[in-house]
Amino acid sequence: MAQVAVAQQRGWLGRFVEDLNGRYHRAALWTFMVVVIAHWAEHLVQAFQIWALGMERPESRGVLGLVFPWLVSSEALHYGYAIVMLAGLLLLRPGFTGRARTWWDIALVIQFWHHLEHALLLGQAVVGANLFGQPVPTSIAQVVIPRVELHLLYNALVFIPMVIAMIHHVHPSPEERHSVSCTCASATRRELAPAGAGH
Repeated sequence: MAQVAVAQQRGWLGRFVEDLNGRYHRAALWTFMVVVIAHWAEHLVQAFQIWALGMERPESRGVLGLVFPWLVSSEALHYGYAIVMLAGLLLLRPGFTGRARTWWDIALVIQFWHHLEHALLLGQAVVGANLFGQPVPTSIAQVVIPRVELHLLYNALVFIPMVIAMIHHVHPSPEERHSVSCTCASATRRELAPAGAGH
C-alpha cells in the first residue's frame, strides 16, 4: 500500500523516467544512439561534400539537405535537434553510475553549451539581427571556427564521451556492477538470465 502511495506521488513523469532508466534503459539508449549517429552522419556527409567532392559550402547540405534544402538553413530545426540531444542526455542520465556517469555528464555539459550556441543562432534568426555584423546568424565559437568544422567538433566532443560512458555502462567494473540499476550491463544480463539460457 505504501509503495502505491509513493508511486502516485511521483506522478507519471517520475514513473516514466524510472522506467526509462530501468527496464527500458537499453532500448532507450540504443534508440537515442541511432538518432545521434544519423545526425553525425549528416555532418560527415556534408564534410565529405566540401572536402572530397569540392562542393561550395552553401551547396553542401548533407543527404537530407539535398532533398529538403531549407533544412540546412533552418535555425529552428538545428535548435530543435540540440534540445532533443540535451533532453536525451538528461532523461537517460539517472541510469548511469560510477565512471559511466562521469563520462555521460561530460557529454551533457558540452551539449548544454552547444545548445546555448544554437539558441543564440535561433535568436538572431528570429530577431533578424546577426552578431558581429555578420551576414548570417553567428555563434560565439563560430567567430574563430567556421560553422561546418565547428559543428563537426561539437558533435565529436559530445559523441566521444557518450560512447565511453556507454562502454563503462555496458561493461562496468566489478566494483561498480552492484550499482547498475538496469539490464544494460552484459554481466548483469548474464546474471539475470535463467540457467541454461543462451547469451
